[in-house]
Amino acid sequence: MATNNWVLDTAHSDIHFSIRHLVIASVTGSFRIFSGSMVTQWHDNFTDAKFDISIDVYSIDTNNNERDEHLKSPDFFNADKFPVIEFHSSSFKKIEGDKHKLTGALTIKGITKEVTVDVLFGGEAKDGFGVERAGFEITAVINRNDFDIHADDVTEAGGLVLGEDIKMQANIQFTNEEE
Repeated sequence: MATNNWVLDTAHSDIHFSIRHLVIASVTGSFRIFSGSMVTQWHDNFTDAKFDISIDVYSIDTNNNERDEHLKSPDFFNADKFPVIEFHSSSFKKIEGDKHKLTGALTIKGITKEVTVDVLFGGEAKDGFGVERAGFEITAVINRNDFDIHADDVTEAGGLVLGEDIKMQANIQFTNEEE
């Protein structure tokens, strides 16, 4: 069956995360460099679309250079040894309306786990240049311990300095290469 090939438009996309800090607030950040593709069947209803996304760990940005360098260190992401975070989908299923579930293999620090994330399909539209676009809002919560992202520090009261759950949100647009 014929397919459509789509490319992630990084100029109209972003990837953000947040994690609890000292149990009292969240620290937020983003990844500035990423790429991706999507393959759909020719009928274009996005059923079983295949997503591939790569994130450059060195592009982490929490608006604090010292913290960013620490996050790139072996204490956290170990960017020198594992410079890329990857996601390769295995299924994309409509739940109801614009709500979907996206399942696939997420690899962080060389550890691959199957994850299922929530996706809100924003729809398709042609831009002013006649380029077909498709938009998606992806939200996920992953446990940092599943990927060996550890901070052993504890607060004076004995609580973790960093929460275990990392909330992720990606607002992404793809452009259709066939157009």
